[in-house]
Amino acid sequence: MEPEFLLRALKAVVEVAGFAYLGQGLVALFSGTKRDQNVIYQVFRIVTGPVTRATRAVMPRFIPDRHIPFVAFGLLLWIWIFLIIGLASLRRGA
Repeated sequence: MEPEFLLRALKAVVEVAGFAYLGQGLVALFSGTKRDQNVIYQVFRIVTGPVTRATRAVMPRFIPDRHIPFVAFGLLLWIWIFLIIGLASLRRGA
């Protein structure tokens, strides 16, 4: 497989997870305290669950669980930026 294809595929996965976090945040904002009963919010939690669990596994315990989704979104943002830089450097080298 070509490295550009792998970087593009990984970038797409990161974008899906990032947009799922944004959607989850918007639904939580509009739903308020009843967000756990919202079906769309539950779908977003299923999509973002693996990223949230992975982030919890690598973060120190003193970070509260309620902050982990924000940390996960920040990590996804940085991964996305580095993937764009990697794709740009591959294109420049070709």
